[in-house]
Amino acid sequence: MKHINKLFVAIFLFGSIGCSDLLEEENRAGLTANTVYTSPAGFESLVNAAYSYTRAWYGKEEGYNLMEMGSDLWYPGVDNRRLDLMAYSNLQGSEAGLAATETFLERLWQRSYQAINLCNTGILGVKESGMTESLQKTREGELRFLRAHYYWLLTEQWGDVHFSTDATITAQTTANKTPRAKIYEQILEDLNFAIANLPVTTTQYGRATKPAAEGFLARIQLTLGNNQAASTLAQKVISDYTYKLLPKYADLWKMANLKNTEVIWACNYTSDLTLSDLTNAVTNPDGHPRGGHNGHLHFGMAYERTATGSIGMARDVANGRPFVRYMPTKFLLEVFDETKDSRYAGTFKTAWICNKAGKYKKKVGTEEIEVTLALGDTAIVATKYEVSDEVDRTKKYLIIDQSKMYKADGSFNGNAMFVPLQKFDDPTRPTFNEAQSGRDAFIIRLAEMYMIAAEAEMNLGNKTKAADLINVLRTRAALPGKEADMQVSASDMTIDFILDERAREFAGEQLRWFDLKRTGKLVERVKKYNLAAVAFVQDFHNIRPIPQKQIDAVTNKSEFVQNPGYK
Repeated sequence: MKHINKLFVAIFLFGSIGCSDLLEEENRAGLTANTVYTSPAGFESLVNAAYSYTRAWYGKEEGYNLMEMGSDLWYPGVDNRRLDLMAYSNLQGSEAGLAATETFLERLWQRSYQAINLCNTGILGVKESGMTESLQKTREGELRFLRAHYYWLLTEQWGDVHFSTDATITAQTTANKTPRAKIYEQILEDLNFAIANLPVTTTQYGRATKPAAEGFLARIQLTLGNNQAASTLAQKVISDYTYKLLPKYADLWKMANLKNTEVIWACNYTSDLTLSDLTNAVTNPDGHPRGGHNGHLHFGMAYERTATGSIGMARDVANGRPFVRYMPTKFLLEVFDETKDSRYAGTFKTAWICNKAGKYKKKVGTEEIEVTLALGDTAIVATKYEVSDEVDRTKKYLIIDQSKMYKADGSFNGNAMFVPLQKFDDPTRPTFNEAQSGRDAFIIRLAEMYMIAAEAEMNLGNKTKAADLINVLRTRAALPGKEADMQVSASDMTIDFILDERAREFAGEQLRWFDLKRTGKLVERVKKYNLAAVAFVQDFHNIRPIPQKQIDAVTNKSEFVQNPGYK
């Protein structure tokens, strides 16, 4: 799964819609699709390449911005450069603007269609692959699963989009706008085929399986409002296979524990960074400098920057290389009750230990106080609570408290130093400046099946059943002795509670934007909790602008038009 035949992949990139720069490529080796995919080895490289495009979305800054940001959970960090996606405002943050020229939109649109073209090519050509009949069915199941996945990403982000199940080899100058409902018909067909033909387990981590297809179909059925089907599928995945919740929530994120019993499907990266996306000119043609998983870069705070008032810290491997892109909203921190819920400590980092001894001046109110820190002392504490100046003066360490992070109305005050998400930290990186990580990105895990079933049962009026399902997760999350305090009842079951619980369980896991859109709560919750976006977000932001390069490239401009609300 790590090695991709680059020449083979290049053949299929010619057909990506609106990708004029690829038309100048030359196939100097003389390879064609017909000569490559008719051998088992060549066809395997096609399937592996189709998987590789998940790495454009998962564990990458582009994917985080489209899948997690612009929601109720995140403010822009001080070094964020995507205010249009974070807050639906222009780059100065003074007026509304999510532009069709946004680079991340262009990149993910293009990558998704490249992936779909690979899937289409393989599905149409699998019978000539030279594989055994049983393996043909398995590989076609994988390709259909992946095609469903990429079309889901496209239609949820962009609404009515270009749709085709044909393989494109030469440049295509027209595009269609196929209704979302039609695209979902194909998604359902593909996933049902995958369920019927994929194996229950796989020896190659990262490949799609029957339960992965069932879990993804459960997500799709919930999105479509087919609640009974969603609940049935999700509960089947819970009961029929060997997946188990880990006893401790925090253990999910340990680098030594990534391949665990809770993961149903993951985007697998490699600890051998020489094989990462960074060095792959085909899947990373833009020369993106952050191959591999790079979530560890974006959620960190500026712990090592003296310019922001930090003390006692130098950048190191253990504490990460913070790009300071994303800061939690006040709502996200306060939705946890850390006195009984272990997920707060499992999600956020709140203390830093001095690795740079010396004398420092820390600011308390309007004063500067001199403190001396030794190696191993606590250097920084970040807390969602307010700490009085009187208490602050008694501590050697720097305290980042509520008023340093947020204003009284909940908008951010300081967005360089804050309580950061730590789920994606990677202390196994070889150097403190290494931007890549071999961390796998979880796409579907067992906890989501409980939440899907609970939401579906609540929608069906079965609130006691919904509460029972959620209580399984809350029992796992409970601090020792707090299990009873963590239980909820039927009367708690509302869509807002479901969304709050999903925030506690999945913050940062590239689900939030879809959750808010699915429940019809995107604009409402952004306006309530994301004060950076409250003046800008509008109903039409439930879908993205089609990349301008795509609009410009097609010849049937009167038919393939921009989405409503965008220029």
